[in-house]
Amino acid sequence: MKTRREFLASLASVPAVGPRAHSRDANRPNILFLLTDDHRWDALGCMGNKVIRTPHLDRLAADGTLFLNNFCSTAICMASRASIFTGLHERSHGISRFDLPLTPQAFARGYPALLRKAGYRTGFIGKYGVGNTMPAAEFDYWKGFPGQGRYFVEHNGRTVHLTNLMGDQAVEFLESGDAKQPFCLSVSFKAPHAQDEDPRQYLYDPGLENLYQNATVPVPKTATRRYYEELPPFLQNSEGHIRWKKRFATPEEYQKSVKAYYRLITGVDNVVGRIRKKLDEIGQAANTVIIFTSDNGYYLGERWLADKWYLHEESVRTPLIIFDPRLPQSRRGRRRREMTLNLDLAPTMLDVAGLKPPASMQGRSLLPLVRGERISWRTEFFYSHLFQHPGIPKSEGIRNERWMYARYIETDPLYEELYDLRRDPFEEHNLAHDSSASEQLQAMRKRWQAWRDALARWSPDVSWQDPPLS
Repeated sequence: MKTRREFLASLASVPAVGPRAHSRDANRPNILFLLTDDHRWDALGCMGNKVIRTPHLDRLAADGTLFLNNFCSTAICMASRASIFTGLHERSHGISRFDLPLTPQAFARGYPALLRKAGYRTGFIGKYGVGNTMPAAEFDYWKGFPGQGRYFVEHNGRTVHLTNLMGDQAVEFLESGDAKQPFCLSVSFKAPHAQDEDPRQYLYDPGLENLYQNATVPVPKTATRRYYEELPPFLQNSEGHIRWKKRFATPEEYQKSVKAYYRLITGVDNVVGRIRKKLDEIGQAANTVIIFTSDNGYYLGERWLADKWYLHEESVRTPLIIFDPRLPQSRRGRRRREMTLNLDLAPTMLDVAGLKPPASMQGRSLLPLVRGERISWRTEFFYSHLFQHPGIPKSEGIRNERWMYARYIETDPLYEELYDLRRDPFEEHNLAHDSSASEQLQAMRKRWQAWRDALARWSPDVSWQDPPLS
């Protein structure tokens, strides 16, 4: 593993960022990128959740565009964050370990480096998540940290909650900028990720203690013994079930854990409100595009599992809101149903800045959808989870508008899942061994192989196209 000094020295082989212009014009808006951790798609008021309180994010959705079918291409933090930085699938960026950083060449092709090269003032706050070598020198403002971090930290002689500290740091960044220079600030929250080694798991700001006290959180349909017992033994004995026992094993623990998880999200919502208020105070609200999303989804007891990692809906579906204040009022408050991905965030941010994304990026800019345009769009995506862990089996698969196909690539015998999402939206009936679905199973296997072959041929020097549908 490279030291920080070795990493910075290796950047000498990457083309220099060149002069950074400070000009401001209508085509160079600011970019505020907000990323939560382990935040499933339906844990927002604007996504129909009747219990959680997220008024500031709900307002952001009402002012902007709410994407109803957003997914991650790998449901684990380091791989998903590498995809967010680079616009690439896990099999292309190669980040499948916690200790592995992006190469200098890969970092130089990601949105932070390309925006800085184009004259943006760049800042990063919070969980970096890709390797242990922090690229602090590659940002103009750096308050990032490696690993998971801790929710309660000492700052200026007092103990503060990390989410609130990150809000203070975001305000500091905004107050210290030059109004003539556009900025891109990435705020990468730890919340609502569990503090895995702490028996309390979800460590929220004590000021939110009374929130949700009188609420009852609905239990998911598939959070029962039946769905657990239908899992193969390697998933019954997986890390996901071990963590379920710590968080959701009794009705009382379920209510306690989910309410604490919701309090962490409300804490983020409060900070989003602070940041929007500060943008208004410094006169930048009308020229700042805001993107809010999460790195992956999260099981809240479905199939008696916790955390993420697999291709089930709870694990891979995430919230996504994009607010562009430059759009007329008639284009605000829209909902888009297209299948969008974490891969799309880097090309979107570059497009916001008026930059052409590298042709090798595998995601697509979402700005045409934000503007309300009708364009040809993807109808499937490839999923992979290649992290090496004895309790988390590796998997890949294909999700399209009707079918979900998952393949556990190292089990013997091979284990597969196939769900008809139109008839079975909760993924209750695995059709992989149903003779009536054999033709569809073969079709999904072929799509999985086509994606594997295409990704094996990927090169940063060659334009990317998703494998064509046959």
